[in-house]
Amino acid sequence: MYEEQIIRILLDVGARGIGVKKLAKHVYNLSCTLFDQPDFVEVYNKVQYYIYSRARMPNSFIESTGQWGRYRIKARSAARVREMLSKSVSDSEEEKSGDDTHTPDLSLSLFPDL
Repeated sequence: MYEEQIIRILLDVGARGIGVKKLAKHVYNLSCTLFDQPDFVEVYNKVQYYIYSRARMPNSFIESTGQWGRYRIKARSAARVREMLSKSVSDSEEEKSGDDTHTPDLSLSLFPDL
């Protein structure tokens, strides 16, 4: 659910990495809108599960920095992850543009032609 946001944040922090709690705060802030605010504990648990489960996988692009609770994107995987992320963004933009058919503007004009 928050995978794309987690990856973007990890790419932004670079080699120094980021703590799980701070990462969860960033994801929470990105997820808050004017009308919807997710539960922080729920966001934290999902971020924590995602990071811990991915970091333990041998072929994962997420690794521990060596400091307790701090994680980062592996240096050799950063370019591949950026490419994967940009591809997913371009695919979602294509889907949005494909669904958007041209509809005429039927709204009333505030200032009619005189």
